Amino acid sequence: MDQSTFNPTAGQAKAIRNQLDRQTGLPFLELLSAPEVESTCRVWNHQWRNRIYTPWITLSMFLSQSLSSDHSCNDALERFQRYRKDCGLPPVTDDTSSYCEARQRLPEDVVWDLFRRSGQSVHNKADAKWLFEGRPVKLIDGSTVVMPDTEANQAEYPQSRSQKPGLGFPIARILLVISLAVGTVLEAAVGPYKGKETSELGLLRQISHVLQPGDIALGDRFFGSYWVIVDAQSRGADVVARLHQTRRTDFRRGRRLGPHDHIVTWPKAQRPEWMSSAEYAKMPKELELREIRFQIKDPGKRSRVIVIVTTLLDAKKYPASGLANLFRQRWNAELDIRSIKTTMDMEMLRTKTPDMVRKEIGMHLLAYNLIRGVMAEAARGHDVQPRELSFNGARQTMRAFEETHLYEPKQIAADFPLLLHLIRQKRVGDRPDRNEPRAVKRRPKPYRLLTIPRREAKARIARGEIIYARIKH
Repeated sequence: MDQSTFNPTAGQAKAIRNQLDRQTGLPFLELLSAPEVESTCRVWNHQWRNRIYTPWITLSMFLSQSLSSDHSCNDALERFQRYRKDCGLPPVTDDTSSYCEARQRLPEDVVWDLFRRSGQSVHNKADAKWLFEGRPVKLIDGSTVVMPDTEANQAEYPQSRSQKPGLGFPIARILLVISLAVGTVLEAAVGPYKGKETSELGLLRQISHVLQPGDIALGDRFFGSYWVIVDAQSRGADVVARLHQTRRTDFRRGRRLGPHDHIVTWPKAQRPEWMSSAEYAKMPKELELREIRFQIKDPGKRSRVIVIVTTLLDAKKYPASGLANLFRQRWNAELDIRSIKTTMDMEMLRTKTPDMVRKEIGMHLLAYNLIRGVMAEAARGHDVQPRELSFNGARQTMRAFEETHLYEPKQIAADFPLLLHLIRQKRVGDRPDRNEPRAVKRRPKPYRLLTIPRREAKARIARGEIIYARIKH
């Protein structure tokens, strides 16, 4: 029996977390090796037995499940069966219950720790030419996910109040901090869609430690908040965000730096409910900020006027045109979230308890970071940036390699040059002003909407009272 029973000191935990920064080559492969996974389990005091579904095997199957198009436990088990056959090992039972129980035993903290370390290790090794004026930029944006309609999920992540009981799905809000240079998710927070401290700003306060000295936080108008800016500056970071719609600016006032570019002073905002009086008293009485206005001209549309607010006051080092171009890259956050939710099929989760929901989110983020890490390696040294490569193309290539390299890190490392070459060929065009209709051509199947709880509908069908059929045109 191999068990982990010790509580690591802060120094031991920090050493384990930071060891990837000292590695060269492909750190994310080392991160997912059996020794690293077991080391992370020990950090979080997880106990296990050396049976079939060890933490490493369970994590590998869970990761394979997140990368697959099927996402089912049966599919993950079939892949594991093929691996055991190739290794000359006897097959395991076809019942997925043992694997599902192993997933439940795998600590949520282990999964999230691995995803954070994977994203940070790739971000820390970004080439200097991928940065903005030599500084790392971190995108901040939020979204929502839905999950199976179970009592446990509803209790922690209630459905929207506009939906009748039994007709909606539990919904969770997620906030992501993403590396602009390499696209990996560095930190995330999950909370209910409604309630106190569940807004994107509330979630950001839970993970604001991700902003480090020298960072630039890039967000939409929701993050152009007095308190977000104060917190970022206290951590040695700067902010570039769109001006909130409730704020008005007058470029005839303030210290003029150029056309539609000036420095203004924001007075201290009123104390929010979540802040104590003692904390409020310590906050600065005013902020000196820079506001810049520019236009975005989309083909076939009316020009949009954008006003951004930033703590980068040096107009020579950070000209208005450069900051305008930087803000245009904020759209990458939307594309990254689309890659995670739509391309990787995380819009509708599949697990039925809140802890498994969070674990499933963490596994998707780990899989996403794995792909982004490979893309960064493919771009390195070839006069191409990671964001010029196709995420979906990289995912498809990695899935093809996974079919023949299941649970074999050494074999993957041996064939990595070919994998990187194939991914490097799949590039996307530079389309800052791409204009596409937000509409789909394919019509959905014409089924009626379920207007009563499913259990009640099934009972009424059994009694012959109602029959749900497709709508005839």
